[in-house]
Amino acid sequence: MNPKLPLVPPRIVVLGSLNMDLVLRVPHAPVAGETLQGHSIHRMPGGKGGNQAVSCARQGARVGLVGCVGADEYGEALRQGLLQDGIDIAAIRTDADAPTGTALVMVEDTGQNRIVVIAGANARLEIDEAALAAQLQGAAFLVTQFESPLPQVAHAMRIARRTGCKVMLNPSPVQSVDDAFWPMIDTLVLNEREAEMLAGQPADSPHAAATAGRALRVRGVERVVVTLGARGAVAIDAAGARHHPALRIQAVDTTAAGDTFLGALAVSLAGGDALDDAVRLGIRAAALCITQPGAQPSIPRRDAVLQSALPPDWISL
Repeated sequence: MNPKLPLVPPRIVVLGSLNMDLVLRVPHAPVAGETLQGHSIHRMPGGKGGNQAVSCARQGARVGLVGCVGADEYGEALRQGLLQDGIDIAAIRTDADAPTGTALVMVEDTGQNRIVVIAGANARLEIDEAALAAQLQGAAFLVTQFESPLPQVAHAMRIARRTGCKVMLNPSPVQSVDDAFWPMIDTLVLNEREAEMLAGQPADSPHAAATAGRALRVRGVERVVVTLGARGAVAIDAAGARHHPALRIQAVDTTAAGDTFLGALAVSLAGGDALDDAVRLGIRAAALCITQPGAQPSIPRRDAVLQSALPPDWISL
């Protein structure tokens, strides 16, 4: 099935981080005390908020991004890049007292990555309640993560709930949250490590991920999607749990694969597709993403995703 967008593209508001990624290609991650000769270094736009906004936009949604950058070269470069994808950046604030967020991304020859993030201006994000409420009117989703201050994320989720906008949360980097968080979440998208930490039980196989997802649904979340990397993803909702196998792909760089998956999932759900169809589209988008280096440069457009190979059929768990 090739999900199609409605005639009027859905609108999605993303609240999250904006980083400039310094991407180092290395044979392998150095061990303690080792000096390693790397292959290359590149500067690329990133940050989970920026990546997810770009993914949503390239899948055809109308996107507004709420974030904070510094009054510096990196901040301006990030703004210009977002504009090229048609993203509304009116709600991106500039903080003259903090540098734009930066991430050091070390990519091994296997495609595996290791990332260190310096929050910078992201840590100074503050919600304008009236402005955000106006943005969320008529939006299909508020998409957010944990690279922004948790109190601001919670505040934004409460505003979304009051305005009738659904919340899609990617709890990354993972941290413990108050029980009041869970009922505000329509769709929780997380990887196996995050699922294990939040559910308090293993999530390192499709069956374990299904069990962890069910435990999270009991707390009030409507739908849970646990991503398992090369093993695909598990979708859990009121109808049960299904394992969606991944496509067999030779990874070049896994950076932004999760953000790409989430964007395709969000736009597909916002367009009225069933959860399983949306997960399959996310898998196809992520598969294309990992064949290219970098974060935002590797995020595919909708036409390319719809022309890509279909993953194997899902399996009930």
